[in-house]
Amino acid sequence: MITVFAHGLVQRSSLPIPEWLFGWAAAIVLCVSFVALAALWPRPRLEDPSWRPLPGRLGRVLGHRALEILGGVIGVALLALVLVTGYAGPPTPLDNFAPTFVFIIFWVGLVFVSVLLGDVFRLVNPWRAIGRVLFRERARRPYPERLGRWPAAAGVLGFTWIELASGWGEQPATLASAVAAYSLLTLAGMWVYGVEPWARHGEAFSVYFNLFARMSVFETRERVVGVRPFLGGLPRLDPVAGTVALVVVMIGTVTFDGLSQGQLWRDLAVELNDGLSSLGVAIETTPKLVATIGLLIGVAIAGGFYALGIEGARSVGGDLDAEHLRRSFIHSLVPIAIVYVVAHYLTFLLFEGQSILYLASDPLGEGWDLFGTASSAIDYSLLSQNAAWYLQVGFVVLGHVAALVLAHDRALALYPNPRLAVRSQYWMLAIMVGFTSLALWLLAQAGA
Repeated sequence: MITVFAHGLVQRSSLPIPEWLFGWAAAIVLCVSFVALAALWPRPRLEDPSWRPLPGRLGRVLGHRALEILGGVIGVALLALVLVTGYAGPPTPLDNFAPTFVFIIFWVGLVFVSVLLGDVFRLVNPWRAIGRVLFRERARRPYPERLGRWPAAAGVLGFTWIELASGWGEQPATLASAVAAYSLLTLAGMWVYGVEPWARHGEAFSVYFNLFARMSVFETRERVVGVRPFLGGLPRLDPVAGTVALVVVMIGTVTFDGLSQGQLWRDLAVELNDGLSSLGVAIETTPKLVATIGLLIGVAIAGGFYALGIEGARSVGGDLDAEHLRRSFIHSLVPIAIVYVVAHYLTFLLFEGQSILYLASDPLGEGWDLFGTASSAIDYSLLSQNAAWYLQVGFVVLGHVAALVLAHDRALALYPNPRLAVRSQYWMLAIMVGFTSLALWLLAQAGA
């Protein structure tokens, strides 16, 4: 996270249970869950989930076009506010509305909202709203199949580079320029390929939040909001080109953010900075290069874990090639992506997120009090340090159990017999344990 913002809780009181015991307990929970799935889940149940509209007219009201128009207006207004405050607001990031809104409320807060309420960002997406007014449903050419979700993967990686490596978040005007540039690129994509095709595959934030929304029990079909089983939207994910890369980037970038909070990375960063300086790299550039290297290392770690699990699944037979397996199981990593976000950013959202109350009341730093909250302060007693740790560990374990469920269900649909399906998941179990151990280790690093 940008250096001017605390990462949430950085110290914990002494825990009544040693941290290593949490890791062992988490591994045991995953192993027991695996055995229970093998014994009690003999056929796929999530490949074609049920859906029913909300009772009465509620589903149609929530899916009505008028609400979509209102959401678009709100989204465009917030985009404009970010641009105005970024350029005209206070120059320090902690006193400026734009960095807090972009990095906390938007980037982190909307993840939680998406899991709870569904694809809310589609409703308030400012670029989609502008595109629908400017271009309507016209497209100059069809969206290329080979592009798939690659533009979205590149966009998410680029945003996290801005957040974690560039230092632009410390300069509100520079951040506003980045938002403006992204807006122009997005509208250009919509002009060429059409608003909905680009929003569905190319627009980074639409794709990103939609993946998390697929975990929600709420789904909109033909302008009617209804309910489905939890996780029910993930098996229906179309694994087009770039989908694997996108999910790996989602996990890997948070991995680096957690790693960067610990002493191990700090020591390594010093060595890398010295090495780059000795090569003649300017001293103001080396921290950005080092953070960029770390970001790519985090993505490589996440990708390596997944590749190992896929190779193991392929080794059991079934005449399924690695590429087919990679695309077939990638949806099962989305719960891991969400728990990595929850584990690392929960306290960040709960505490630093409160600052949006007084920043919104005085967005330009002119002494205003528009909402009567300009004098509010951050309440750090909202959640104790140990309670935060327990919540984070609990989310990590539950998320990896959810990933096991999705992978097991998909294996039953792919393989010709249940025994082979279970055998294919031995490696995936090992990978889930690995991801869990990594998440808990990163939490321990951040809290050391």
